[in-house]
Amino acid sequence: MPPEHAHAPLPDTFALHAGELIALQVQAARAAGLAGPHFHDTLADGAAAPELRVIPAGTFEYGAAPQEAASPQERPRRCALIERGFALGAHPVTTEEFEAYARATGWQPRAELVWLAGRKPVINVRQSEARDYCAWLSAQTGHRYRLPTELEWEYACRAGAATAYPNGDRIGPGEALYNASVGYDAMRPRRPRLLSRCFVRCGAQDVGRYPPNRWGLHDMTGNVWEFTASPWSRDHASLPERPLPGRPQAVVTKGGSWFDGPEDCRAAARRRRLENELDLNLGFRVLREL
Repeated sequence: MPPEHAHAPLPDTFALHAGELIALQVQAARAAGLAGPHFHDTLADGAAAPELRVIPAGTFEYGAAPQEAASPQERPRRCALIERGFALGAHPVTTEEFEAYARATGWQPRAELVWLAGRKPVINVRQSEARDYCAWLSAQTGHRYRLPTELEWEYACRAGAATAYPNGDRIGPGEALYNASVGYDAMRPRRPRLLSRCFVRCGAQDVGRYPPNRWGLHDMTGNVWEFTASPWSRDHASLPERPLPGRPQAVVTKGGSWFDGPEDCRAAARRRRLENELDLNLGFRVLREL
């Protein structure tokens, strides 16, 4: 292949400083024909679709670092290529955004479940309903929307950070919405905490209240766990689980939540949930292909 047609190697995002990461994002937006890395599509009625941030192609390492206190399900740490850039929701899908889909399609929440309002993240929706919402956005905008894979989600969350959190190896209550009453012992990974069936208060807050990561993504850490498109695997060296006939698929969720401690807000943290699971601390965000 002549040199002028050779593809440049993908950048190692862990080797770039903040300014270089933002420049890479701007370059990816221009290559996609966009005015900038922050944009949104338009629905058929003229309303704005969810806010998006361009995520450039690159390489990174996923999973917990060797020195990081983490459960076996977050290991081993491995290198990965994100060969094609994409756009990711600037924040989890909000209740008001999902309600636009509900009005258009006749979807209704279950009357016995908690339902939020406005710019709080949508909760108590199944993964299949999240996929249906993405399909509706695709039909409305003419662009393909879907859920991110686990690798795409973690790559976007890290935004070039090799550390436990997008902005370092520590996190504070001013950086994300999590259960600050639960301490994080770096030497003792904690067992997952489960919401009681009779728990009826939801602590989720309006999206975008906390600082974004370097690529402009809000609430990647805390607020609500987020469905990914990836089936669950017991660790990063194992094949995905296959459900028994007639049983729901287990899937990967990421991000931690208002109910969980700071250890669940780490970029490598992951939680096993079922595709048909409904919860007060479980939502999703959309990926739009470029």
